[in-house]
Amino acid sequence: MRIVIKVGSHVLNQDGKLAMRRIENLCAFLADLMVNHEVILVSSGAVAAGHTKLKLDKTLLGNKQAIAAVGQPYLISVYQDIFEKNGIIVAQLLLGSDDFDSRRHTKHAKKAVDTLLENGVLPIINENDVTSIEELVFGDNDQLSAHAAHRFDADLLVILSDIDGYYDDDPHQNPDAEMLSIVHDISKEDLAMTHTPNNEFATGGIVTKLKAASFLLSHDREMFLASGFDLADVRAFLLEGRHEGGTLFKRVLS
Repeated sequence: MRIVIKVGSHVLNQDGKLAMRRIENLCAFLADLMVNHEVILVSSGAVAAGHTKLKLDKTLLGNKQAIAAVGQPYLISVYQDIFEKNGIIVAQLLLGSDDFDSRRHTKHAKKAVDTLLENGVLPIINENDVTSIEELVFGDNDQLSAHAAHRFDADLLVILSDIDGYYDDDPHQNPDAEMLSIVHDISKEDLAMTHTPNNEFATGGIVTKLKAASFLLSHDREMFLASGFDLADVRAFLLEGRHEGGTLFKRVLS
């Protein structure tokens, strides 16, 4: 089984520093997963990691690009050091939307990913934040990971986030909101939610995750959304075959 794991920057960072304990737990989980599965990691956090080294004003585009240029090698070195202890080689791939818009580019990227996986290497993908201006202003790695899962023939995309699942209402506003265990389709209204000052749930990224899930559902692929702070749910789901928490997006079998 080929699985894409996407981890958000909120999971990787805490109080202006890399959250090393969470990163170590993530790497331990991925190492366990790689025993029986092909794994691709899509990792956010280059800008946040770079800002721990280069304290510039992130609101200025040039500064943000410079911070990303510092953060990308720093973040990959952290992964490299941890995985090396488990005898796992990692590789970095910086991709952008044009790599999925061009059939030739996609073919070459997939060939590289296939070769890495065949040799037991963990590909770590990130958006090329240094040159991908649109990504820095509007984009997100949820969409990147969805396209990577589709184009690289993954069976499942797993998004690990500060959002632990998809609820029937905003859990920040409604304490009685219930998590949906399995979702077969997503309404146009939910996909069209927009940023508003009083909508912390949408601002926090649930819309981008729903768009990623909708894209994969349209291509008959599955997505699992779970907490990246506590990996118990994703461990149970992928390593033990138990669906205890988190939300699985999958098509209804006809």
